[in-house]
Amino acid sequence: MPDAFGRFPRITLAHLPTPLSEMKRLRAVLAAEGIAVPRLFIKRDDCTGLAGGGNKTRKLEFLIGEALAQGADTIVTTGALQSNHGRQTTAAAVATGLQPVLVLLDMVPYNGHAYRHSGNLLLDDVLGAEIRVVPQGSNPARFIKDVIDEIAEAGGKPFFVPTGGSNVTGSLGYAAAYIEISDALEAQGITNARIVHGSSSGGTQGGLIAGSALRGSGPAVHGINVYRADHAAMKADILKLGRATAEILGASKPGDDAVTLEEGFLGAGYGLPTDAMVEAVELVARSEGILLDPVYTGKAMAGFLALIRAGSFSPDETLVFLHTGGMPGLFAYEEEFTSSVIA
Repeated sequence: MPDAFGRFPRITLAHLPTPLSEMKRLRAVLAAEGIAVPRLFIKRDDCTGLAGGGNKTRKLEFLIGEALAQGADTIVTTGALQSNHGRQTTAAAVATGLQPVLVLLDMVPYNGHAYRHSGNLLLDDVLGAEIRVVPQGSNPARFIKDVIDEIAEAGGKPFFVPTGGSNVTGSLGYAAAYIEISDALEAQGITNARIVHGSSSGGTQGGLIAGSALRGSGPAVHGINVYRADHAAMKADILKLGRATAEILGASKPGDDAVTLEEGFLGAGYGLPTDAMVEAVELVARSEGILLDPVYTGKAMAGFLALIRAGSFSPDETLVFLHTGGMPGLFAYEEEFTSSVIA
């Protein structure tokens, strides 16, 4: 198909295409439970290669491309203290000669020592990010605006990247990823497939939906809500973003039913561990040697496993779990996984 992405500013940051690997051992473990298990694959977007990898790198190829095209010299973005997006955005900025400024929100009521000192926060420091933490009680949007204004008043040229890189520009990364996944499946003769992934700020699922509209055929897109309690509003926001992304690509408009989003796997809230997440992380680690993360892929895998065990997917369907990265977050949640202590 013609390159629909060539007219957008883009730089190379990711190692693409990422591996698409079959999870035969995980399938065998589940089959031993006496259930019919579809063929299972995992799309390794934890292997995008930028400072530990992750899905944001695909988005940042377009976002940093746009920033450079506009003559920016500073990248400002925001997220939680353990933001995977913050880590990857910092790395993308320094790799392209831009200054990274992270505005972080202390929004997850998790008080483990490592959560506030290790994981992504440690890597942000190593990468050289300037970190500003929004004070409790402050308006985050106002605080971010003040930071941007401060940079501009000092003669800088700031470019703001939204949470998760989830705007139309960022979503182009996952529209392109949908084409990559679909072509790889088709090359193996797989036509009845479904992409299952953790859905949060919306850019990944919105992009996948737009990519599906652009390609016209390919796997279904199935999100699992790991981010927001207001499920209906989240679905509406993803559809809006998917439609806006499809429009700039010249693709057909995604229909009202384009967003499949499972609820029930968020737990008490964003970033807060669940027993099902811990079980899912350990099961995949011990069967496939693949590390997930506690916030996104761990909860998404918990949902993925629950749906398989419930018989929600046809055994004739091929399932592709999209690994969106985040492994450094494991080190921030050591209390959830440490079963032994070495004196």
